[in-house]
Amino acid sequence: MSTPDIAGILENSKELDRLRKEQEDVLIEINKLHKKLQSTPEVVDKPGDNSLYRLKVLYTQAKELSENEMTISSQLLGQLDALMPSGTAGQRRRIAGEPKKRRMKADLEAPRQSASARNSLDSLANLKGEQVAAKVSQDDAGKDEWFVVKVIHFDKETRLFEVLDEEPGDDEDGTGQKKYNLPMSHIIPFPKRSDLSSVPDFPRGTHVLAVYPETTALYKATVVQGRKRKIDDYILEFDDDEEDGSMPQRSVPFHRVVPLPEGYRQ
Repeated sequence: MSTPDIAGILENSKELDRLRKEQEDVLIEINKLHKKLQSTPEVVDKPGDNSLYRLKVLYTQAKELSENEMTISSQLLGQLDALMPSGTAGQRRRIAGEPKKRRMKADLEAPRQSASARNSLDSLANLKGEQVAAKVSQDDAGKDEWFVVKVIHFDKETRLFEVLDEEPGDDEDGTGQKKYNLPMSHIIPFPKRSDLSSVPDFPRGTHVLAVYPETTALYKATVVQGRKRKIDDYILEFDDDEEDGSMPQRSVPFHRVVPLPEGYRQ
């Protein structure tokens, strides 16, 4: 048994543990929303409430995490089977006593589920060349910093995005461009102008994350005027944007507005 083989198993074990912890966090949030909707179902009819949209986002995250967990588990089983003596795997199956029919069904289902996980990763890889919202600050930072960046590459193995901040800055090299390697949780795709049917609608009073006009930075804002048409801009009030004692209302294109991440710090 070689050191690289063991290292691969340990790495996948760590990834499996991380995925399960993320699943637990997502399930906690789902249960909170379930309790809220059970105790006060009328809340969804209130202007500005986004409970149902948040629930949809959480269920989507749970589905992707579950599919990724299954993919890693399958990889681990393959790694372990490859390292075990030739007779050991058969002995393990006989001890389990699993009916042949049930085994065949599981063997048929596994490739289907793995394909679903691969499709999820493929959709992320297809973001190459597109602009997305990205949290570039560390998790232990005092506040979150979100910028518009360009996706250079998505690594399906490490689940990391390589992105480029194209905004000119004060770097010593004068280019002002900076690259980041970010996890999936730090990336939010912008709504597609070419697919209006999939564009989320944020009603009045909803807290969102939006690109501040004439910048590439995103900040927390509140929707003060909803849209009549899918292509209309949002009218927003950005937090801490006071001018002469009042909060200016700013127009932001719908494709530069995304849901406010859970736990956002400003």
